[in-house]
Amino acid sequence: MGMTLSEKILAKASGKESVRPGDIVDAKVDLAMSHEACTFVISAFEEMGAEKVWDKDKIVVILDHWVPASDVRSASLHKAIRKFVREQGIDNFLDVGRGGIAHQILAEGGWVLPGMLVVGTDSHTPTTGALGAFATGIGFTEMAAVFALGELWLKVPENVKVVVNGSLGNRMDGKDIILKVIRDFKVDGAIYKAVEFTGSTIESIGIFHRLAICNMTTEMGAKTGIIAPDDKTREYLSWTGKQYEPVLSDEDAEYQEEREFDITDLEPQVACPPNVDNVKGVSELKNVKVQQAFLGSCTNGRIEDLRAAAEILKGEKVHKDVRMIVMPASQSIYMQAMEEGLFDIFLDANATICAPSCGPCFGGHGGLLAAGEACISSTNRNFVARMGSPESFVYLGSPWTVAASALYGEITDPRSV
Repeated sequence: MGMTLSEKILAKASGKESVRPGDIVDAKVDLAMSHEACTFVISAFEEMGAEKVWDKDKIVVILDHWVPASDVRSASLHKAIRKFVREQGIDNFLDVGRGGIAHQILAEGGWVLPGMLVVGTDSHTPTTGALGAFATGIGFTEMAAVFALGELWLKVPENVKVVVNGSLGNRMDGKDIILKVIRDFKVDGAIYKAVEFTGSTIESIGIFHRLAICNMTTEMGAKTGIIAPDDKTREYLSWTGKQYEPVLSDEDAEYQEEREFDITDLEPQVACPPNVDNVKGVSELKNVKVQQAFLGSCTNGRIEDLRAAAEILKGEKVHKDVRMIVMPASQSIYMQAMEEGLFDIFLDANATICAPSCGPCFGGHGGLLAAGEACISSTNRNFVARMGSPESFVYLGSPWTVAASALYGEITDPRSV
């Protein structure tokens, strides 16, 4: 019996010829990422009596949640992290103004390659599974042990194959695909499972779509989301000059579950409050007013996402009752958007542009909601109080849907604009 892509990566990381779901392995980590949560990692690291990280070149620390620092507490967190990385000689530290949102930085910075085992102190670490890596979020104490030893205890997850076929429609996005999948699986449908995406649609779409898809496997409860590397992956990583051995699932690999989706007639999808799996087609939502539109986050803050919104907004004005916030996912995307004139379009439309940050996505700063307000957002979660008041409402959609809704002041089908 062959192995899946995920099983092959974990077998290699643990020095085994093969692994099966349920096996317990001690795996060597290829890359460890932390952000502001690093302060808790540091505390656990010191409590363990550890003095030196196992490999400073395999650790990346990125400030991204409160950027720039929004209060004294976040400023103190940043200060403590700066001290630690200096003492440990961790050069892979991206401070304010030097990076962006962690998951985007790992992808665009060439940190993650196919076949790697990647761990991060953030639940959306599976984002870079889009590059063919086994990427997963872990806790602070686990990360402290990784910092000290470079190893991680893991249970090999069961495998789910998601086959997506059909052509992605006009003004549609990887976000629409993953919302459709979550609508079917529900928030608990893939708990501690490795969700592998394949099919003609996945093969045809770009890396930015794939990143959005793997990013939101977390909302299904998955341990990781992963897509086999191909020519698009090689092209995306070609600038790095780094060599890697592509890892692919065997033809006779065993999956504990398989589901197929045909997106040929799929319309834009919107996740409605209060859960990510409360997904409806945009045609099902009539006269849903919004007071805020947010474009950004590790899910949909890439240059392609900004271009999509700019296509909708060019020559137009955001509705008088809506405030629109744009946050590119990284410093390099910010610069590219400026060079392409996208910011001119956003500013002319009366949108405001903020520094790369997680910010409003998790209710940190830079665009929180008051009681009774609703936001159409390109982020990944819409739980109660996620973006501010527990009496506010968050709807999730693609950048196309966010921009169209900003124009009309209510959730709008971008294909109709």
